[in-house]
Amino acid sequence: MRQVNESRVVKVTNTRYREHYHIQTPAGWLNDPNGLCFFKGYYHVFYQFHPYSAEWGPMHWGHVRSKDLVHWENLPVALVPGDSEDSGGCFSGSAIVRGNRLYLIYTGHHYYDDDNQDHFWENQNVAYSDDGIHFTKYTGNPVIEAPKDNSQDFRDPKVWEHDGQYYLVLGSREQANNRARILLYQSDDLLNWQYRGPITESRSIELEGSMWECPDLFRLNGQDIIACSPMGIQPQRHRFLNLSQAAYFIGQLDYNQAHFSHYDLHLLDYGHNFYAPQSFLTPDGRRIQFGWFSSFDNPMPEQADGWAGALTLPRELVMHGDRLGAIPAQETTQLRTGEVLNTSAIIHSPHRFTVTDPQHTEWDLTFDLTGYDGQVSWQLANTDQVLISLSYDQGSGEITVHQHGQASDRYATIGHVGQLRARIFVDTSSVEIFINDGAATFTERYYTDDQPVTTTLAASRPTATAIKAYTLDMKG
Repeated sequence: MRQVNESRVVKVTNTRYREHYHIQTPAGWLNDPNGLCFFKGYYHVFYQFHPYSAEWGPMHWGHVRSKDLVHWENLPVALVPGDSEDSGGCFSGSAIVRGNRLYLIYTGHHYYDDDNQDHFWENQNVAYSDDGIHFTKYTGNPVIEAPKDNSQDFRDPKVWEHDGQYYLVLGSREQANNRARILLYQSDDLLNWQYRGPITESRSIELEGSMWECPDLFRLNGQDIIACSPMGIQPQRHRFLNLSQAAYFIGQLDYNQAHFSHYDLHLLDYGHNFYAPQSFLTPDGRRIQFGWFSSFDNPMPEQADGWAGALTLPRELVMHGDRLGAIPAQETTQLRTGEVLNTSAIIHSPHRFTVTDPQHTEWDLTFDLTGYDGQVSWQLANTDQVLISLSYDQGSGEITVHQHGQASDRYATIGHVGQLRARIFVDTSSVEIFINDGAATFTERYYTDDQPVTTTLAASRPTATAIKAYTLDMKG
């Protein structure tokens, strides 16, 4: 097993943007969450990691574990690229427990000898561990190679067990028509895989994409769901405004026919900075998801300090009517170190609220909108500009989120509601917003240097508002 070259590992030089209670690298680059699982008493989260710089590079698998989903312990790098099966990188994948052994299934990335980073090929590989810390790559790798009609895009396996058999789905792009598709494989031992074929493909590149990265197939409330990260979708008024999206289909997987019948594609998160989400089942049966605070198409000021990227808080996936939504995992309450506000107020003209540590605070706001036809808003600002703002317009039923420095806002339609509840988690350089127990989420980054940060509530007409706030920190 290859090892990280410790003499080359980058160091953090400035902590001004470092998060307090989110998963982040000790230093270096982070993107997609991988291999989420529960094994031998610990929750495990792996992530795409480049330890030698704060730039994207040959992907390793970084690794943390936790007893409670919120207090994380850094572990040695689980996968290091450079072997014949992963010469150009250990790309994204997933994990599954079989007996007393933890298996990782991941994409091996390879470049052709033409110095073109956009000319590559990919295969699928297995590594395993009996202690959840030290991993061995399977000597029979690769276990899956691309079908002949596939393009070079063939990655990100998600594995699960169903009726005594193992299945995995892969993100794929067909060579002939350049459309996204999801491929299904089946195995009885996690090592020998039978190709079952494509279970669905995009009907239109402009509307559904040319590649569905990081597919995640799971069952929730009697329905099968594929969450994925589509590439190439064209903006549709207030929808699909990011360079790459996080979205989902609701439907049913016919295992016998290897076909996924489904409804339309919907956004999973409406913010500027959410990509490559993955989920897993907790021992008590909750479907928990992590995503990446994506910034591929935006500056990442923390790179100047020797690190880049973070993962979201754990989110419990729920059905909100006929749509998929998310709420903060119940464990996030353990991050609270003190209640700093618990009051009710009639909000009208902008009212600034003073809290002990505004960059590490959870806000729990409930606006009474019975008979209301105006707007309500929350904002985080420094002395120079509004960093992040949230507003809801009862007339349109639409939420708008603004992020400083972005060319456009982001939007979610939740309809006319008698009550608006917003749980807002502010960390040093991120904000996560949860609306009405699963109606919408927004995931955002922000950056501010050595200026006082303030929080303000406002309403176009007087409205009764319940306001709670807690200081947050991750210790241990």
